[in-house]
Amino acid sequence: MSESIGPQRPGRTGPLSGLLVADFSRILAGPYATMLLADLGADVIKVEGPRGDDTRSWMPPVRDDVSTYYLGVNRGKRSVALDLRDEADGAIARELAHRADVVIENFRPGGLVKYGLDYASVHTENPSAVYCSISGFGAGPGRNVPGYDLMVQAVSGLMSLTGEPDGPPYRAGISVFDVMAGNHAVIGILAALRHRDATGEGQHVEVNLLSSALTGLVNHSSAYVAGGVVPYRMGNAHPSVFPYEPFPTADNDLIVTAANDGQFRKLCEVLDIPEAADDPRFARNADRTANREELRPLLVKELAKRGANEWFELLVEAGVPSGPINTIDGGFAMAERFELDPIVAVGEGDRAVPTTRHPITYSATPAMYQLPPPELDEHGAEVRAWLTKDLGVTRD
Repeated sequence: MSESIGPQRPGRTGPLSGLLVADFSRILAGPYATMLLADLGADVIKVEGPRGDDTRSWMPPVRDDVSTYYLGVNRGKRSVALDLRDEADGAIARELAHRADVVIENFRPGGLVKYGLDYASVHTENPSAVYCSISGFGAGPGRNVPGYDLMVQAVSGLMSLTGEPDGPPYRAGISVFDVMAGNHAVIGILAALRHRDATGEGQHVEVNLLSSALTGLVNHSSAYVAGGVVPYRMGNAHPSVFPYEPFPTADNDLIVTAANDGQFRKLCEVLDIPEAADDPRFARNADRTANREELRPLLVKELAKRGANEWFELLVEAGVPSGPINTIDGGFAMAERFELDPIVAVGEGDRAVPTTRHPITYSATPAMYQLPPPELDEHGAEVRAWLTKDLGVTRD
């Protein structure tokens, strides 16, 4: 493990403490991955160009004149601004990569060769490093295609599945494949570190958004690969399960899910139509799916007798999955209700920034929230001092 830089900060523990991560990524997939690594104790040095990460300017919304997009994926890191085209800055960047346990980047494939920061160059000087590359479409024929999440939602087929059957295709409300690729990057890095622990050798971990998308389409991908079926838009309906969609109530829509025969029977009991569970048209999931147009009006009629929140309480108590369709504030309120403590403040005093809690709970090594999202080059002086002391590099 690499020497930590700067003064030791109290409480810097975690399963990845002592690991140095050189983060040459920007925007979402890479920064999301490195934030998760920082939550687990890794020392993440965020290398930014002189203008900073693109998301610093992606606003509104803002908090204290800082983009909340940037704040959402960059806690726990230190920032150093380096112009890779500058000889001295380039030397500092290479020294960081040569000392790092993990290097992560999302430049276009081949884009770091001219700076001596590609995998082959880094591996020559630092063979134990795990080097993770995130791209849109891999390092082959798609290497020159820019990899933005919206493009991947389109070309992967996700948009063809999203929206009403007779309406236009829609994107998901978030950059779902950027987040998925970030998670896959973390999985790949941790697996490669395990290999390094056993052999002493690093390796090149490659993640691309299109592959993350195709595996993330799960049952729809399998429908095509294993069944030769091309899925289509069904609005909020599920191709293989019914009921599994929103239903109108006396006030607002409510998600009602009966993914097996037992849940459907409980649903019918709560709605006071127990005979529906014995109807041969609806007795099994395959029957309900095939006869959904006959079953739906029966459910709608009964659900109209109460409001969404009242049905939610009754159905959940009976063991039937359901839920109101919240706005984001409602989602956080529900997490608070369930004592999931979804918001953590990172930093102290005026620098404290509310962020979303790390998604995993560990019984022995809890996530840590030590550093707020850094200002551009906030830690530049200490990073440069640490990296240049053996290089003979001087700065004005």
